[in-house]
Amino acid sequence: MYAMERQQLIERELREVGRVSVVDLARRFDVTTETVRRDLDRLEGLGTLRRVHGGAVDIGRASTAESSVTERRERKSDAKRAIAAEAASLLGPDFRGSIFLDAGTTSAALAALLPATLGGGIGGVEVVTHSLEAAHVLAGEERVSLTTIGGRVRGVTAAAVGAHTVRTIGQLRPDIAFVGTNGLSAGFGLSTPDPDEAAVKAAIIQSARRVVLLADSAKFGEELLVRFATLDELDVLVTDTEPPADLAEALADADIEVRVA
Repeated sequence: MYAMERQQLIERELREVGRVSVVDLARRFDVTTETVRRDLDRLEGLGTLRRVHGGAVDIGRASTAESSVTERRERKSDAKRAIAAEAASLLGPDFRGSIFLDAGTTSAALAALLPATLGGGIGGVEVVTHSLEAAHVLAGEERVSLTTIGGRVRGVTAAAVGAHTVRTIGQLRPDIAFVGTNGLSAGFGLSTPDPDEAAVKAAIIQSARRVVLLADSAKFGEELLVRFATLDELDVLVTDTEPPADLAEALADADIEVRVA
């Protein structure tokens, strides 16, 4: 395969996924990692991508870049549905107690599965969320009792944020929280571009008895502007592929259960 062909395929991967790994590309193209690094250096010189540790990201993926909820809903949709199904299996039909659902497209996919997952009983499960999308999915559903938390709604995430939201979450103690993230790395932990979103996510994690992170593989290695949790604050990671070696080691060191959908 010619260098130009490889570079075109790398550009396509960046458009579809947003991130590429040197090791994965070398294995796919059956070339050395040095060859892949030269390809990435050339593409960076052309302004196509930005080099990061272990690979590269799309040029638009800065530490403050954030896609709208509509754009994220279409990205890796199959993986998100699989993650949601695996997360739902942590509950089962006999679950009784309280659930906090974070904002995010994977959390919304989980919300859609909750009524069937929780069986045919009426009541017994309290779902709390600050996500308009998750609330819309569950509104009127008899098998759960739904509580929404208000605040200033960010259009990009369709979720409430602000001091009132954080204060209200701090007065809760849900049995289990399902949390999303924009970035997940071994060194930096969990991160997101917006300080207000970070404050809400941190409050959710601090309040919950058990914390389950829902994160597809596109989040691996990403480090956004604001860290809202360290790895040792998690109990379970549900994802779609095995984490890379450095992240897998850090997760194991933090005694986090990893479930691959």
